Amino acid sequence: MIIETVKMAFNALTSSKVRSFLSMLGIIIGVCTVIVVFAIGQGAQKDVADQYKNLSANSIMIMGSMGGGGRQGEAASSSKLSEDDVQSILNDSHYIASAAAVIETSTTVAYDQATSSGSIMGVNNSFFGISNLNIQYGRVFTEAENTDSNDSVVLGNTVATDLFGTASQSIVGETVTVNDKKLNVIGVMKKNGSSSSMMNYDASIFVPYNYAKKKLVSGGGRNNVRIIALVNDVSNVTAATDDVTTILRTAHGLSSDKDDDFRIMDAGSMVGAAQSSASTLTTLLTLVATVVLLVSGIGIMNVMFVTVAERTKEIGIAKAVGGTQSEILGQFLIESIMLSMIGGLLGVGLGQTAISVISKMKLISVVPSSTGMAIGFGFSVVVGIFFGFYPALKASKLDPVDALRSE
Repeated sequence: MIIETVKMAFNALTSSKVRSFLSMLGIIIGVCTVIVVFAIGQGAQKDVADQYKNLSANSIMIMGSMGGGGRQGEAASSSKLSEDDVQSILNDSHYIASAAAVIETSTTVAYDQATSSGSIMGVNNSFFGISNLNIQYGRVFTEAENTDSNDSVVLGNTVATDLFGTASQSIVGETVTVNDKKLNVIGVMKKNGSSSSMMNYDASIFVPYNYAKKKLVSGGGRNNVRIIALVNDVSNVTAATDDVTTILRTAHGLSSDKDDDFRIMDAGSMVGAAQSSASTLTTLLTLVATVVLLVSGIGIMNVMFVTVAERTKEIGIAKAVGGTQSEILGQFLIESIMLSMIGGLLGVGLGQTAISVISKMKLISVVPSSTGMAIGFGFSVVVGIFFGFYPALKASKLDPVDALRSE
């Protein structure tokens, strides 16, 4: 009996293909939107993870204040951050396990006729461990090599590819030119992927701190210094931030009426803010998709009301020959559910196609999500049941005599 009811419902839908398709159109668009929204949300979460994967949960970053209106690499003209602050922090703070100073400024690297734009990062050996950076070919310089006469350089993966066409072992031992100075390549970093806006490691070259300060960064690099520090325990991040603030204010000779000439940001706060923004975007887009599905559900309800009105005589005949209220309710409800299910399946297909197109065109970061497909399709079925029930109930309650008299 159920199979016969499904067949009758299917025949009723196919008898008016255009109307059925228009009824499903809202469902198709709504389900497609849900799937794409979830993919965008997953992509945003992945971007956040990629951007901050080099920052441990217990890491903090100390930068110059923005009083100078600085850009990247020009954090603040008023900052007094230097490598001496690293030693002060390590000596006086009870919460900092390790720390490293970084001098950074933009530059162009050349090899033969090839060039690559990026950043010079003057660092010491501990920086690589703190930032979770790994070498792919060659090696990083040792702490003993951190001198103003050491001309070694480690290339970021993107820089190596720009200059040599590919990152490979053969690059080690080559010579590149930076600010008219010849540097010997001793290593190539593993590809890091996208990073936070503060540092792009793939598009950077790494040289010993003292060499960068004396030979490569104008003005001694004083205004371009950042400090990355690891707190000894993630639960001590807040205490460490307060501790470092006190140490640096004392070291910089700041009186109580003066503002800090530095900024401290912890990884947890940065990641949390980025994840919150991504979550808010996903929520807003999901609400839009939900509205689309609800509107499409109202469209299905209107179509079912029209169908009931057009088939009043058919309903009267069915009741006259013994059709029960539950059977008629079931037939019309199945028609509504079939509309939403077919629309949902088409929406899933369209959504997957849209994700593929967006991914290939690189318009925005998207990651396919089975959750999005399940929720989109499931919600389309719920819409069909919810908005199809009342018209189906009305049809099942028609009086057979009145139905047969209708024209």
